[in-house]
Amino acid sequence: MLRALTISLAAALALMPEAAFAADLDGRTLGLAWAIPFVGMLLSIALGPLIAPHAWEHHQGKIAALWALLVLVPLALTAGSATAGQALVHTLLLEYIPFIVLLLALFTVAGGILIKGNIHGAPVANTVLLAIGTALASVIGTTGASMVMIRPVLRANDDRRHNAHVVVFFIFLVSNIGGSLTPLGDPPLFLGFLRGVDFFWTTTHLFPETLFATAVLLALFFALDTWLYRREGRIKPDPTPDSRVTIKGGINFLLIAVIIGAILMSARLDIIRFTVFGVEIEGGNVLRDIVMVAVTVASLVLTPKADREANGFNWGPIVEVAKLFAGIFITIIPVLAMLKAGSAGVFAPLVALVTNPDGGANNAAYFWLTGGLSSFLDNAPTYLVFFELAGGNPQVLMNAGAMTLAAVSAGAVFMGANSYIGNAPNFMVYAIARQGGVRMPSFFGYLLWSGAILVPLFLVMTVLFFRG
Repeated sequence: MLRALTISLAAALALMPEAAFAADLDGRTLGLAWAIPFVGMLLSIALGPLIAPHAWEHHQGKIAALWALLVLVPLALTAGSATAGQALVHTLLLEYIPFIVLLLALFTVAGGILIKGNIHGAPVANTVLLAIGTALASVIGTTGASMVMIRPVLRANDDRRHNAHVVVFFIFLVSNIGGSLTPLGDPPLFLGFLRGVDFFWTTTHLFPETLFATAVLLALFFALDTWLYRREGRIKPDPTPDSRVTIKGGINFLLIAVIIGAILMSARLDIIRFTVFGVEIEGGNVLRDIVMVAVTVASLVLTPKADREANGFNWGPIVEVAKLFAGIFITIIPVLAMLKAGSAGVFAPLVALVTNPDGGANNAAYFWLTGGLSSFLDNAPTYLVFFELAGGNPQVLMNAGAMTLAAVSAGAVFMGANSYIGNAPNFMVYAIARQGGVRMPSFFGYLLWSGAILVPLFLVMTVLFFRG
């Protein structure tokens, strides 16, 4: 059945006008049908857990493989196995493997940091906890910071009658907006780094936007939490009485420094280069990825097993990410080629949408289109789509196109907070909070929260930062 399906799709693509491939996947010759697997992959991720959670949990790898084959098989049949193989090797070696090994290292290191003890979840303490988590997100990633901080936040508020709002603002800040300042913070920014964006570019160019969004949200949270705290009193006895807070797994902070050093080294070290199936590989990048694997092993060896168990650490989330992103990186191959074609390709209407009448970039459109898609689809591939749409040249985007790159980066990272499925940590935090007894809002209930708080905030930010 799968073979028949892929052959049929290949035949349909081959019959479309100008469907023949050049050796470098010239996007000007590709029809829109080549985007179907990518769209199908993203819709599967967005809707699978909601429509058929049991089937999705057990078959997500097979579903991702199916969508990937619907690109690779037609590509091999129409362009030849050599072209298909080179495209696959290029994607795996230069993008997918570096992406996954970084996430693996951060995930493992964060899982070894244990915060023990408990404090009373009063408004000031809660605001400080959210601020700490927000700052951590750009150092150990939004997933790492979410997993390290969510349980201490839940313990601090388990004697509160109203505590769902604490988790909602936690998702806004720690699971999303806090990850905007370095490539370690959120997957879209690391993809930008792999494409040539400097490590500290987002630190300097997104700092005002991040500071503004964080300050506004923390102020709103403090006001709301204070109002609720004064109304509700406390539930006694406290399930987790206040006790001294301690942090275990300090060696993992040193390993985070090693991760940062390896990334900075790879951007500056120009050593031996070699080719694999026609794809040029830089020795510095290979060394960086080896360091990531070594950090993962070191964290596992040096962190007591009991600390990981207390954190609820397991390999499930990273295995899921590895399977799904393999499908994403493969299905996006023809989409990126079409986007590189700009106004000469099938995405010309999208190019017009983000272009002003004078030919300049419409940065507000970049911010809202990137963010709108990142609200319901995975923000990493969404970032890549609009990065390429903006020209795909990192040197140009970091300088003359700085506001455009900032709009794409902020849209992808910030607006992942708009729904439970906008960013991977969101649903993980939601699930942990529900297991902890928090009466979390439903999928659509959460949209009411984000619509009432985040959308007005992003409208103000558009006027302040992205009008040009």
